[in-house]
Amino acid sequence: MNEEIALSARAISKYFHEPETFQVLKDISFDVKKGEFLSMIGKSGSGKSTLLYLLSTMDTDYTGEITINGECLTGRTQNQLAAFRNAHIGFVFQFHYLLPEFTALDNVMLPALKLGKKSQEEIREDAYSNLKMLGLEAQAMKQSNKLSGGQQQRVAIARALINQPAVIMGDEPTGNLDSKNTDIVFEIFRQLAAERGQTIIAVTHDDEFAQKSDRILELGDGRLLN
Repeated sequence: MNEEIALSARAISKYFHEPETFQVLKDISFDVKKGEFLSMIGKSGSGKSTLLYLLSTMDTDYTGEITINGECLTGRTQNQLAAFRNAHIGFVFQFHYLLPEFTALDNVMLPALKLGKKSQEEIREDAYSNLKMLGLEAQAMKQSNKLSGGQQQRVAIARALINQPAVIMGDEPTGNLDSKNTDIVFEIFRQLAAERGQTIIAVTHDDEFAQKSDRILELGDGRLLN
C-alpha cells in the first residue's frame, strides 16, 4: 500500500433491490492522496452520495474493496467498522447534528471521549484548540443552539477533527449555508488540506465549491466520468 494514499476504492459496485434490482454503482476505482481535497459531483441520482456512504463504511453491501489508511475495511464486522470510523474518519454533514443543550466545547469533545485515548483534560484542551483555530474560542461555552448556522457548521468541523482522522468526509457540507458562510467553510477545508495535510472528500452540488478544490470526481449513471 502506497504510504501517500489515504483512501483507495477498487472495483466498487452496488445494487439496490427495492422496488426492483438496480445497479447504482458500476465498477468504480480511484485513489485519494493524503492531504488532497477532493470534490465529488454529479446530478441527483448519479450515485455520489451512495458512494460516499460506502467509503464512510456505514454501508457494507457492495462488491469491491475499500482501504483507508492502509487498512482494508471490506468484510469487517459492524463493531469493528464503528470503532474504525470513530478513530479515523471525521464527518461533516449538510445538517450539523450538534446536541442542542450541550456547549460548543462539549460537542467537539464527544468523539474523543468515546474513543477514550486521552484524559478528559487533554481532550478539553484539544477541543478548545480546534475551536480557536476556527475562530470560535469566544463561543466555546455557549449552548450550540444559541449559535448561528455558520458557527454551528464550524463547530461540526472542529468535532470532525478532534480524533485527528485520516479522512474527513463531507456530505453537502455547505448545503444549508449562505454564500458568505459557504466561502468560510471552503476556506477552512482548503487550509486544513494545504497546511495540516488533512484529506477531505466532499460531495457537493455547488460547482464553485468543487472547482476550487484540488480535484473533482464526477459521477454519472453510477460510473466515474473522469
